[in-house]
Amino acid sequence: MTTHAPPLFIALEGGDGSGKSTQARLLREWLEARGRAVVLTREPGGTDLGRTLRREVLHGEDLDPRTEALLYAADRAHHVHTLVRPALARGAVVVTDRYIDSSVAYQGAGRRLGREEIRGLSMWATGGLLPDLTVVLDLDAATAAARRSGEPDRLEREPSAFHEEVRAGFLDLAAAEPGRYAVVDASLPPQDVHRAVVARLSPLLGADR
Repeated sequence: MTTHAPPLFIALEGGDGSGKSTQARLLREWLEARGRAVVLTREPGGTDLGRTLRREVLHGEDLDPRTEALLYAADRAHHVHTLVRPALARGAVVVTDRYIDSSVAYQGAGRRLGREEIRGLSMWATGGLLPDLTVVLDLDAATAAARRSGEPDRLEREPSAFHEEVRAGFLDLAAAEPGRYAVVDASLPPQDVHRAVVARLSPLLGADR
């Protein structure tokens, strides 16, 4: 008898260059091999509107921090309403490359707009939807910068001190709710990182393990 698989919402967080895209792909392959329907998405950019906002916020004209925070929140509200919640309602596993914690770390901590204020904005935008598991891929700023390639975006161009503030923001969030977070050393080889992610995720899959 087939047991109905519950939906799951997983967020991959961490600085630019920490390997989120690679881990999202590996996680999708692992889940699909176990018969799960997977929706792989990202913020910003998981919808048509999100792709427009991503281009403007990362590569457009200079933005003040509050405008930047509001654009990310607008993208998140639309993303959750049109993509994430419908996928969860179908019983899918949603894996997102960035979610609320990125705003808390980048705009709340890095831009110093206030972590609680930015978290409250995103919680309002999403109707309070939180991931079942948030994986923080932890990597120091210098190593992350060395991994990045191509023309840097507005956030990637920020100095090392900014990126260390962002890193501390992610780690503080994880320390406050250890039951809902997994902090993984992103300096390890990708397959080792993947095994650590799977080890933390497996208990949430129930009969699908």
